[in-house]
Amino acid sequence: MENSSRPSLLGLGLSIAVGLIASSAIVSYTLDRMASNKQSITVKGLAEKSVRADQARWRIVVHGHAPVLADAFAALRANQPKLRSFFVEQGFKPEQVTPGRETYQPVHKVDQDGRELREIESYTASQELLLTSSDVAAVDKAAGRIVSLEESGVPISVQNPEYLVSGLEQVKMSLIASATRNARERASEFAKTGDAQVGAMKSANQGAFYILPAQGGGSDDEYGGAYDKTTIDKLARVVVTVEYGISQ
Repeated sequence: MENSSRPSLLGLGLSIAVGLIASSAIVSYTLDRMASNKQSITVKGLAEKSVRADQARWRIVVHGHAPVLADAFAALRANQPKLRSFFVEQGFKPEQVTPGRETYQPVHKVDQDGRELREIESYTASQELLLTSSDVAAVDKAAGRIVSLEESGVPISVQNPEYLVSGLEQVKMSLIASATRNARERASEFAKTGDAQVGAMKSANQGAFYILPAQGGGSDDEYGGAYDKTTIDKLARVVVTVEYGISQ
């Protein structure tokens, strides 16, 4: 009985060994497939487009100065029509000018060392006037002529006009589509060097949205990136980061 059981045990051992080898091969093949499926490439896509401002905002503050507060407001109200007349002379309509609140600020005396004292010397009354127009060229031209009003003695504080682009969301969406196509092209070029093929998109992230001066220059932060408001001609830019699956 002992001799007859040995071949059976040997056969069982061989069967188990073959099964383990086969199962390990299946596991190895599955892991290799999983690793292959996880292969990917991440690239950035860029798209740019020239845009032109079609809206303008221009803020100018007119003042009135006097030792007495009531007289300061009287001087302010005497100067307000002069600024409004300037806008009309430049071809703008009265309804394009929005007045802000009238405010005032005390001006304190200073000592011989330039230190401010508690004693009030005079008052400055002020009001901001906001001009809005879709004629950006006219606003730009008027900004170059405002110095004539200052030379005439009207006390004003002048800010640079802001030149804005309407329909920014449409501009952004078209650039995202173009940047995504650019990312696909870049991924394909990279894949060629490794004899690979680009598969489906796995993930995509939009970077910052930029509105930049067409000729370069300063900008301020807005819209998740940069938004230049100092120039009429601008450059819109979007960068996207896209991950694609790749296969050999």
